[in-house]
Amino acid sequence: MLELSILGFLYEAPLHGYELKARIQGLSGHIRPVSDGALYPAITRLVKAGLIEQRTEPGSGAAHRRTLSLTEAGRTELLERLRSPKEVEVTDGQRFFTLLAFLRHLPDRAEQAAVLRRRQTFLDTPASFFYRDGEPVRAEDAPDLFRQGMLRIARATGTEERRWLDEAIGRLES
Repeated sequence: MLELSILGFLYEAPLHGYELKARIQGLSGHIRPVSDGALYPAITRLVKAGLIEQRTEPGSGAAHRRTLSLTEAGRTELLERLRSPKEVEVTDGQRFFTLLAFLRHLPDRAEQAAVLRRRQTFLDTPASFFYRDGEPVRAEDAPDLFRQGMLRIARATGTEERRWLDEAIGRLES
């Protein structure tokens, strides 16, 4: 998801490394902080792959700053990742939020709706954090207050997400 975030933010505008890091942390840093040890190797991989380019500019002091921008190949790669996300990018909540942050860049509304339909299908599959005799445990049947809380919060979140997905898909398909 780090590479998707890099490509997505650079699709919007060229950025310096520290600006890019701040935007990525604003998106997901409270859940998964971004370290320099993860960010800069990812940038290097994307530069080597020809998806982003960097140029050195004078900084406000003596140090130079690297400005990162998306190449045409990077734009194509981002759109393909948005069009055909990996299954885990649809099923994992935080990864899906990262995908949503940039889905507006996909120009085809039908393709946007198709991604949302994949999430909708996933949410419509019965699931639980806990199972008894192979069946999902409902919040009302959870053995303790804390598991009941987990299941009630997940149910409320899922209900609201389903409502939003229905609304968004309707708007995209109208």
